[in-house]
Amino acid sequence: MKHLHETLQESIALQRTELLEVMQTPLQQLAARCIPVWADREKLDQALSAGLKTLPYGRALYALDTNAIQISSNVGADGLMPASCGRNRSTRPYMAEVLPITGTLLSEAYISLIGRRPSLTAVQVVRDGSGAVLGFIGTDFDLRDLPLTRKLYDEPVVWRQIKGDPSIRSTVYHQNRVESALDQQLDTVLGVIEELMVYHGVYHVMLHFSSNRAVIWEMGDPYRYRMLDIDALVDPDICLAYPRKPYPADALVPRERIRAVLDLFRELRFMDDTFYLRSGTLNVFNGIVGLTFSCDGSHYIPHDEFLRAGFEYWVKS
Repeated sequence: MKHLHETLQESIALQRTELLEVMQTPLQQLAARCIPVWADREKLDQALSAGLKTLPYGRALYALDTNAIQISSNVGADGLMPASCGRNRSTRPYMAEVLPITGTLLSEAYISLIGRRPSLTAVQVVRDGSGAVLGFIGTDFDLRDLPLTRKLYDEPVVWRQIKGDPSIRSTVYHQNRVESALDQQLDTVLGVIEELMVYHGVYHVMLHFSSNRAVIWEMGDPYRYRMLDIDALVDPDICLAYPRKPYPADALVPRERIRAVLDLFRELRFMDDTFYLRSGTLNVFNGIVGLTFSCDGSHYIPHDEFLRAGFEYWVKS
């Protein structure tokens, strides 16, 4: 989690809070019903079986003592799994977290041992009438079964830099840019790309200078990418294969700035024989420019910041 952007962390935290609110009350009520039968495994299994029906989206229920040793069967939709009794769960991710003194803990997501799927576990403390801790009730959830309680996360439009492969960075001074076929006909290539983006519905392009290709996504068929090799990129007739479409009104990149972005790609490609642009991407809807350089470092930049920084920023860097 610490590597994620703060806005993404906030989105996840809000999702987890809403999920915990759904689970907390039925788990607390189940804990109260389990207290009188805590020492009787058969009756405890029965209480957990009844309790599973009250837990929305719960996949499995079990009871643990204070040492995280399972004292009940696994209770699931398919019935009891007695062989799980006696299992030591102390090393599982949800037991490695700080367990609740009162109330319910919702674990961080982890990969389940059996299903090997992203999962969550809610851990509810169980106390007797005197307040002594008897143990815990654990409830497992598959992430795929949980409702999406919030809207889709929005990618922040900010400048981000990502370091590449250290082995490539360490040898960058031992390499030189080799002129590619795409480099040799770059004026034609950039003209074709601009035409496709402004007039033919291409909203995302990945231009690979060194390997003579481009990967594009088109609004009329957005779930499939198309790869254009050098023969297609230097042939303006390729535009006839894509129906003419109006430029999208909700694009963050104004149509008149597309050529400016592509021209700056050209400058960065030829700026130095050692440090140079290997690939450039542009998405007109989120307004992000992606750059990967010969040192394998990558930048993701709002297009307006990219254009304001200009060629001089990269030369000084």
